[in-house]
Amino acid sequence: MTTQLTRLLSGLAVLLVIASAAIAQPATGTVKTLVIKSAVLGEERTVLVRTPIGYETSKLSYPVLYMTDGDGHMGHTAATVQFLTQNGRISDLIVVGVTNTDRTRDLTPAKSTNKNPNGELQFPTSGGADNFLKFFETELIPEIEKQYRVQPYRIFAGHSLGGLFAIHAMISKPGLFNSYVAVSPSLQWENGDTLKRAEEFLKNQKEMKVTLFVSLGNEPGAIGESFDRFKEVLSKTNIKGFDWQAERMADEDHGSVVLRSHYFGLRKVFDGWQMPRDPETGAVAGGLKGADEHYKKLSEKFGYSIPTPENLINQMGYRLIFENKPEEAIAVFKVNIERYPASANVYDSLAEAYERGGRIDLAEPLYDKARILGQQNNDPNAATFKANYERAHAKLKETTKKQ
Repeated sequence: MTTQLTRLLSGLAVLLVIASAAIAQPATGTVKTLVIKSAVLGEERTVLVRTPIGYETSKLSYPVLYMTDGDGHMGHTAATVQFLTQNGRISDLIVVGVTNTDRTRDLTPAKSTNKNPNGELQFPTSGGADNFLKFFETELIPEIEKQYRVQPYRIFAGHSLGGLFAIHAMISKPGLFNSYVAVSPSLQWENGDTLKRAEEFLKNQKEMKVTLFVSLGNEPGAIGESFDRFKEVLSKTNIKGFDWQAERMADEDHGSVVLRSHYFGLRKVFDGWQMPRDPETGAVAGGLKGADEHYKKLSEKFGYSIPTPENLINQMGYRLIFENKPEEAIAVFKVNIERYPASANVYDSLAEAYERGGRIDLAEPLYDKARILGQQNNDPNAATFKANYERAHAKLKETTKKQ
């Protein structure tokens, strides 16, 4: 067998292990309902909060994605976050989706002057975006940061009028959010009032550490014209720290464009998140040291400490096993235990490395530790950890008898 073929098969074996682990995970995390009695809005607001898989049994903190139309977009967005996280493209996120009461009121910055044929205002309650933004700033965000473990990084996503609100939030309350995903923003609202204000705002900015992703489906007419104008405005900016992308998705319509926009928008926000790999072998570039350096740079970019993920270290360990480097693999698995002592899987992995090397006496107590933690943490792989321990325990017993 050639060296090149050996490398290829080794790489495929590791990828299969990684893929199997991803498939075994629950789908999207846990979604709970939070009801806030808002003094700002004068009503109760229902909010959906998605926490990552394992949130309840860990001490990790996460960035937060806030979005409008929570009841309509929580399902696909939570799945998108989980998918991108499993594939190493973004950080896992807490997702906060605000459901609607009076959508037009909350999401429109200017009161509409449009009238129906009878001469009455077409949208009589419109123009409440400033108040809704105040709700986010003074009630919703403080409540989320009180109840959940969060990192100091906030993303905002909105669709249609929600996309209009996203642009309004960016220019009205700089610093409240770090990144924005504005999907099919209705920038034509009230003769392009927000578009004009955005143009003036961006013209006067010299530095603004913000990422913006804005998109549009196949949508002709005023909404398409305002999008093109906004893109032209963005193209003329030269703001230090401002990273933007504007995409037309010609094969999507106003409704369908959201799913892909959240996917590509989050990819844009977390651009550079993916760990660099060796192009020939697929191995993590620079090994554990390279991974630590990569996440140190990400920490500097996002403004909070981002550790090298447990699952990535685990993958490095298994790759070393497949490359027949057992001692190096054991060293990597030990590092994972030092960094993630509350995880059952890190003990199970080190145990497997010892067992493969014929050291069942060292493997058995580690399998036991994984079994106990798996039960305590309600780990989805608890049954596997238990089976591994029972097998190793029986094997150790048999080995001891023969001695």
